[in-house]
Amino acid sequence: MTLSGNLEIVSIYRYPIKGLSPEKLDLAALVPGETIRSDRAFAIENGPGRFDPENPKYLPKVNFLMLMRNERLAALQTAFDDETQVLTVSRDGKQVARGALNTKLGRQLVEQFFAGYMQGELKGAPRIVSAPGHSFSDVAAKCLHLVNMASVRDLEGVTGMALDPLRFRANLYFEGADAWEEKKWIGRKIRTGSARLKIYAETARCEATNVNPQTAERDAAIPPTLLRTYGDTALGIYATVIGPGEIRPGDRMELED
Repeated sequence: MTLSGNLEIVSIYRYPIKGLSPEKLDLAALVPGETIRSDRAFAIENGPGRFDPENPKYLPKVNFLMLMRNERLAALQTAFDDETQVLTVSRDGKQVARGALNTKLGRQLVEQFFAGYMQGELKGAPRIVSAPGHSFSDVAAKCLHLVNMASVRDLEGVTGMALDPLRFRANLYFEGADAWEEKKWIGRKIRTGSARLKIYAETARCEATNVNPQTAERDAAIPPTLLRTYGDTALGIYATVIGPGEIRPGDRMELED
């Protein structure tokens, strides 16, 4: 078995707007009980919504535009600026929308684009929603999502096709573990960089993983393949931050006893 001392973060990502493109990070400052800054900080409601910014609560992802049902989102490239709160949306290298999400006008500019772009898939006018400190994750807990690159490669062997790891929309991708070894880590703690994490659950995969993030096409059947081959639909693990600190690609990950 691979020793835990060989574990290493190879890349870090956040997803400022639920369902839209990832942003690669050179550094992430982690705070106990929180996500990576701005990760899933915004979502786009699909029609008349249930989200109340004054009383934010977890809602299932079916309330929002998301890749499980709206694969056209993968054809867009987005960039979000923390300081100005400006979201820039591009398609095929050309800017198609831009607006400051902390202003009514800015949100309207972006919403107008999605009203046209997602026409036919909307239940009503799209609405960009957020609330201070709220994360629109697929799970209720504020957490980080970790994916073992060896497990992705093992699944590639089963499917017979190259799988972009970004299909799995993780925050941290790591190397140095055997394929599926992470399944044994539930309940254990990890020290990486100057931060500490506690692993609490596996990640059950949905049909969003069938969408190729490069082509925006559904070209795989990931959940049924996982279930048929491995006995469940899990790939990846969830962890909460229990100790503050900074992490970077290249940082070692040490499993604590």
